[in-house]
Amino acid sequence: MTNIVWHQHPVDQAARAEQKGQNPVLLWFTGLSGAGKSTLAGALERALFEAGFHTYLLDGDNVRHGLCKDLGFTVEDRDENLRRVGEVAKLMVDAGLVVLSAFISPTREERDSIRARFHASQFIEVHVSTPLSVCEQRDPKGLYVKARSGEISNFTGISSPYEAPLAAELTIDTSKGDLATQVRALIDYLTAINVINADKAKALA
Repeated sequence: MTNIVWHQHPVDQAARAEQKGQNPVLLWFTGLSGAGKSTLAGALERALFEAGFHTYLLDGDNVRHGLCKDLGFTVEDRDENLRRVGEVAKLMVDAGLVVLSAFISPTREERDSIRARFHASQFIEVHVSTPLSVCEQRDPKGLYVKARSGEISNFTGISSPYEAPLAAELTIDTSKGDLATQVRALIDYLTAINVINADKAKALA
């Protein structure tokens, strides 16, 4: 692109983060449909919000109502969907927020491309590793039934592959343990790496 120059504003990410008492990051929840990504991300956001942290949750279905409503589910459209989400998340991190995203994001290449947009300490991959058999049993949207019957093509985990992360920062199987324990593990990790202030985090205990 020509004749386009990034304008550096006087209020930067560091100032916004200091004002909020947190270090901005993107937590990228990836896993199969029905793995519990949205449930886990939503519970974590609720806990952080109630303790006074500044957050925003980007959900795979929700962004297709507006930001990505013009996209379908071809490989190209799914790639563009994630590209847009990554760019929006980057702006939100720059605003000083703790951003949570819940997307199947089935390929390592897609996820690594988004990771590359962030500083190393500001991208946290959370692999929601719930087994396919459990996801199918849950099938909250009835998608697996449709995929098995051929009504949905290129469905991740059935007719399209899912590439599990090789080195996710956190791995959580939602079929093991309870939601509160899983959220606690996430909070403990964010506290340990100084994303959230330890004193404020006490309100989460």
